[in-house]
Amino acid sequence: MIGRYIIASAALAALLSACTSPQQQRRAAQSRMAERVLDRIGTIGDPGRVAAADIAFARQARDEGQWAAYRATAASDAVVHGENGPVPVEDYIAGRSNPPVSNAWTPNTIWASCDGTLAVTFGRYQVPDGDVGSYVTVWELQSDRSYKWTYDVRSLDNPQPELEAGPDIPEGEDVIIVPGMTSIEGRVAECVLPENNSGSTIPELSQGTTGGFGQSDDSSLSWQWFHHSDGTRAVTVDWWRDGERQQAVQFSVPPGAE
Repeated sequence: MIGRYIIASAALAALLSACTSPQQQRRAAQSRMAERVLDRIGTIGDPGRVAAADIAFARQARDEGQWAAYRATAASDAVVHGENGPVPVEDYIAGRSNPPVSNAWTPNTIWASCDGTLAVTFGRYQVPDGDVGSYVTVWELQSDRSYKWTYDVRSLDNPQPELEAGPDIPEGEDVIIVPGMTSIEGRVAECVLPENNSGSTIPELSQGTTGGFGQSDDSSLSWQWFHHSDGTRAVTVDWWRDGERQQAVQFSVPPGAE
């Protein structure tokens, strides 16, 4: 069975708006709300919990510092896919001070494996000067049942979209908003039948291209990253749907892109 459901704008606003409680309690409350809304379908995968983890990651970056949040929410083998290839998160943030204002981001689509061991978020982010872009983050289920990110790649739009008039936000309101965001959609892969569960295979790489591969424990969701010789970065995500393996995500970043 495929789970597909949407958090409408009002629910998203409630999820992103803050309460008057301390920061940690506020993030916990947001996580619980995301779980209640998205997990109502009763699927095996957990797109709701992954959405909550991604949103909590963004809020922690704003509240406690961008690189501090990257470190706190990362799996032990987490990498950031930069201009020269994937870099372990500790190496990526080494020597970097937390910026005065963090990037803001919000997921808009989550793909989760049937067994919930792997998920991918696709969303939009905004840098402090107002420019916007897209990102892909891979999340793995941990032994304590939490989700931590293991791969992250993002790139600003080029050209930047024209600004659209939006609602006035009262000054000082405690909310994360990324232009173009109206809803969050969660999708769960079909459970792979035993006779079909051969899993994905590591793709062959062309000369000068490096890459990596991962998949859920049940093989219903897999992902691959590529770094081509010209500097192009790419990530693809496949999932089990309609009785066969199909592509869910293809995201690429051109050479030299921020």
